[in-house]
Amino acid sequence: MTAVTRGQPAESMYLNQPRPGLVAQVFAPDKVSLKGQYEYGSVFSNDGKEFYYAVIVNKKPQIRLSTLKNGKWTEPAVILASDRYEYNDPFLSPDGTKLFFISDRSLDGQGDKKDFDIWYIDRRKDGWSEPVNAGRAINSDKNEYYMSFTADGTMYYSSNGATKPPNEQNYDIYASRFSSGGFQRSQKLGSSINSEQYEADVFVSPDEKYLIFCGERSDGFGKGDLFISFKDEKGAWQKAKNMGKEINTDQYEFCPFVSSDGKYLFFSRSGDIYWVSADIINTLR
Repeated sequence: MTAVTRGQPAESMYLNQPRPGLVAQVFAPDKVSLKGQYEYGSVFSNDGKEFYYAVIVNKKPQIRLSTLKNGKWTEPAVILASDRYEYNDPFLSPDGTKLFFISDRSLDGQGDKKDFDIWYIDRRKDGWSEPVNAGRAINSDKNEYYMSFTADGTMYYSSNGATKPPNEQNYDIYASRFSSGGFQRSQKLGSSINSEQYEADVFVSPDEKYLIFCGERSDGFGKGDLFISFKDEKGAWQKAKNMGKEINTDQYEFCPFVSSDGKYLFFSRSGDIYWVSADIINTLR
């Protein structure tokens, strides 16, 4: 997985939508965040010319893609879907050659559904490869959710693999370095991030200076809030803080993603995708 420099999407990107300020707005209500449809978990490619997101259809999440071609955005096309399995939480590798996601599909893609694992498909000249499981360094016998990457390929994700009943919802955030052609044994982040409650849906900045995640905590604004942690001068994660009422409501906020130009924070809420100026991150430092 090659380290890359993050691209700088042109101002004509973002599905030609009016840019938000410090008040979160529904993203692309005429193209993506449609009434009567549940969308979440979005990500743009580094060059801003591909937009991936998940949609629930007949109770099964699927992954869709809209592409900028000849100055126009294509209608969203389904790239991963099944009547049996769920596909969601799309995220591109730093070099854009792999699309990662989570799924409850069986390892052979034929049997009964299982717990959620992290998978990926390889980009090829003639399309995408068949799904590949990310392996035992990442996946456990329980659930793994929502991944993101630093510029050097380190994966951040969440799992409840280390918990036991009745604490199945005690998801924690982990990191796995990528070296020698594969992911290394994952390390659980410390108590400045993780707690005895739910932490998942983690976005890490490419330079690994901050991370944003969804937490279900008693001191939150609603069912699930977005929290943020910054690294200190010694490289340690500071105690995570709630991102505040400008982001969080009495509903559920999850699936954060910051565009590669650093200008916009995307997240999901109540079946729609939202975006807001990433300047809001600097107000929390």
